[in-house]
Amino acid sequence: MIVEHIRYVLTDHKPEDVIAGYEAAAEHLQAAPECLGYELTQCVEEPNVFLLTTRWTSAGDHMQGFRRGPNFPPFLAAIRPFVGEIAEMRHYRQTDLVWQR
Repeated sequence: MIVEHIRYVLTDHKPEDVIAGYEAAAEHLQAAPECLGYELTQCVEEPNVFLLTTRWTSAGDHMQGFRRGPNFPPFLAAIRPFVGEIAEMRHYRQTDLVWQR
């Protein structure tokens, strides 16, 4: 499993625009077999900053499977307005250091 983090710093859109965009895009992530889950969080100190965390079966499945599959075009259409406001987009490998309550 790979975790993708996309950090948005909004300059042209309002926070509610991003939330609505991802509400529309969510069904396409959920339909993609390569996607294991996602979470959109909003910064408390800077409400114009969002972090999307998406769990993929692998980086290759994300880049070649999802992005070349039928769910990507409608997903991208829903979030395209915000692409220019991406400050960071990276894939991360989990380590064994995890703790939750």
